[in-house]
Amino acid sequence: MLFFTQCFGAVLDLIHLRFQHYKAKRVFSAAGQLVCVVNPTHSLKYAPTRCAAAQASTEQGILPPCHHHEAVHDAQLVPCTCPLFSCPWEGHLEVVVSHLRQNHRINILQGAEIVFLATDMHLPAPMDWIIMHSCLGHQFLLVLRKQEKYEGHPQFFATMMLIGTPTQANNFTYRLELNRNQRRLKWEATPRSILERVDSVISDGDCLVLNTSLAQLFSDNGSLAIGIAITTSKVHSSEAEI
Repeated sequence: MLFFTQCFGAVLDLIHLRFQHYKAKRVFSAAGQLVCVVNPTHSLKYAPTRCAAAQASTEQGILPPCHHHEAVHDAQLVPCTCPLFSCPWEGHLEVVVSHLRQNHRINILQGAEIVFLATDMHLPAPMDWIIMHSCLGHQFLLVLRKQEKYEGHPQFFATMMLIGTPTQANNFTYRLELNRNQRRLKWEATPRSILERVDSVISDGDCLVLNTSLAQLFSDNGSLAIGIAITTSKVHSSEAEI
């Protein structure tokens, strides 16, 4: 009975996953588009910091990584860019993708146009949906965040960040599109560099912003399908239309 129950549960999970793919393909029927089903993840950004960990290490007689004297810092090193964690990792920009994939298990899709299908939109904030998108020889980080910018009023923030420098980011244009029930909403802008941090982009409002009622209008049974397209462009534009 236990074996049968476990197998039956696995079959149900597979059916659910196939159904999520079908819903996304039904909304975005363009041939060749890839569909990525993304489950929500609670942010661990408020985990103990390096200094807090250092204090615990000191109690165990281990030299702490945080010192009161001036530390030597390599200007070429960048901190971990994963918005979910307070990760103490630092490294060169060229190995950020490897770090995100290996240490934080963030999936990556390839293709000029993909569909980002975020599930369980009803879960309470804060919540994040994250994937990496490989396109045009570069890697981008797509972040959808549910956050209470004002107490009791959760909002959804979606943005695309280039894993590269601000100068490189200016060469691209990304488009996020929601399309359901004869309604269409599109956000088009120049991506920001991952060096500028996701929190800053959300604070500045330089991203697609949805209130709860608008998100529900475009969602299907608790899932939100977002079409993503990236092009090369020197033109700086930012618009949202419905």
